[in-house]
Amino acid sequence: MELAVNIGIDDALDLARAAEELGYRTVLASDNFRSDAITVLSYVAAHTERIGLLPGVLQLPARSPAATATAAAALHVLSKGRFAIGLGVSNPDVSEGWHGVGFDQPVSRLREYTTILRSALAGEQVRFQGRHHRLPYGERDKAPLQLAMAPGAGRVPLYIGASSPRSLRLTGAVADGWIGAFTSVADVADAVAEIRSGRTAAGADGAFDVLPCMATYIDDGVENAADALRPHYARLLGVGDVETNFYCRLLRQGGYADRAEEIHDRLHHGDHDGAAAAVPLEFVDDTALIGPGRRVARRMDDYAAAGATCLGIMITAARATTQERIRQLGEAKRARALMRSDQGADSIRTCG
Repeated sequence: MELAVNIGIDDALDLARAAEELGYRTVLASDNFRSDAITVLSYVAAHTERIGLLPGVLQLPARSPAATATAAAALHVLSKGRFAIGLGVSNPDVSEGWHGVGFDQPVSRLREYTTILRSALAGEQVRFQGRHHRLPYGERDKAPLQLAMAPGAGRVPLYIGASSPRSLRLTGAVADGWIGAFTSVADVADAVAEIRSGRTAAGADGAFDVLPCMATYIDDGVENAADALRPHYARLLGVGDVETNFYCRLLRQGGYADRAEEIHDRLHHGDHDGAAAAVPLEFVDDTALIGPGRRVARRMDDYAAAGATCLGIMITAARATTQERIRQLGEAKRARALMRSDQGADSIRTCG
């Protein structure tokens, strides 16, 4: 099982370079309210040599398939084949509140989007008439989309960030990898089963990458480690409406419905410290890598056994300085070396 690093706009290059030196396989950046993934990864690509580049993830409502295809083709060529695409449908609060795009039928939208994207990156003239996308539009039948610089033999891998059973099965059918977030060991095992089902139904074969991204902080004290991550959890729990927020839903599913309401309410009244303190230790521990190195190594073993082939070390979730985040990347690498086995390698075959 390999390691990846999740970065944001802060410390982007310092963390990416440190990860590259430590032998991390991939660097991930996301679309968020501070920066977009393509800009951050382009900057990293220009100042690194080996590490892979993966959006984790590009939000579907933010770009047309043509915009994603041209950006992906360009960055794949400029980075000498290091770029892969990571897509996600986003969520109702971001899609409708930020991008002004309806969130109805997200799996159908994702299926159409990936079909157009694959066709464009293959250098084909794209003609597609679907429920959500029509290319060419209207009467412009003589103006189909066609990339002037398709990657050709250098096929761009496609990853999807998905959580529902339908979207996971679609991921298995059409993608080369899955990106998970806020996932327990059981969640990863369930996702792998759905992905495998989708691949079997589609007759897909070949390698498949299972990449859950884990908020991480290694410290001798489990509670201290959780405290470093709690503000990050609270911020995500406070986005949009408590009823539709993806992270609040996870918290409710874990039996903490009252905490979801409390955290959301505290944040919207400016009590950030109180909101962070209300995040349950058990919820953080279930969906993050925290505590001493040997404890984290055992958790890594559990994720590998569940089917993970790569773990995203989301060190940007930690409340820490740049140097401390770099040190944490080294600690995670040492924890990886303490793992009992490399069981996650098998899931490439079982999913493929």
